[in-house]
This record gives sequence, structure tokens and C-alpha cells, in this order.
Amino acid sequence: MANSTKAFLGVGWNFPVKPINGALQYSAYEDNVEQAIQIILLTERGERPMLPEFGGGLRRFLFESNSPATHRSIERVVTAALIDWEPRIDVQRVEVSPDDTQENLLLISVDYLVRSTNSFYNRVYPFYLLESRP
Repeated sequence: MANSTKAFLGVGWNFPVKPINGALQYSAYEDNVEQAIQIILLTERGERPMLPEFGGGLRRFLFESNSPATHRSIERVVTAALIDWEPRIDVQRVEVSPDDTQENLLLISVDYLVRSTNSFYNRVYPFYLLESRP
């Protein structure tokens, strides 16, 4: 695949930013998209003064119960945030499920298609509830 096709995906600073030997590290193309999704999920709305609507706003769920209703609410919020803030992908599916071993851990599974390459990806992001009430 030619780099001109992937050029749309971009290159940016690696996330998290960790200079190595005084030099910034960069992510490119599909890795940059994946890191952008993680940034969206980790950013709370209002956290960026110049872009106050940016982010997934997941912290509002920290004290919610580990219940199907909470799972569905998180799915809706994550789907909307990714549609709003990551134009390089088509969100195929977002599913939140409880972890089998930790009561307060939710697994946010995101299936997406990178538009310019038509490549399918699935990533799972952990989200911890501070309390685990079923």
C-alpha cells in the first residue's frame, strides 16, 4: 500500500509523550489512529480549555454500579465520542463487558474500520469503576 494512501492517517507525537534520549517519539498511520482513540477515551469533557467539548467523558461513570445499564450507557457515550472526534474511522461496534476476574473492571471493546485503508481493527480498553456494586 502506498504511503500516499496512508498519509491521510497522519503522524503525531506518541502517546503517552515519553522522550527517549531527549527526542520525541512519533506514531504514524494506524498506530496514530489507535492512540487518538485512547486519548479521546481518557479525556474528560472540559479538560481542554480550547476545545471544551472534546473527550469521552467516562469519569462520570466512576461510581456507577457494574450493571448492564451502566454498560449500555458507556457504549452510547463511547460511540458518540468516537463518531464526533475521530473522523478517520467508522465505528462498527462498541461493547462493554465486565471482566471475569476483577469486579470493578469493565472492558470497552471497540471495533472500527480505518476509512482510507479499509482495514478492520478491534481494541479493548480497560475502565475501572471505583466501586463494584452489581
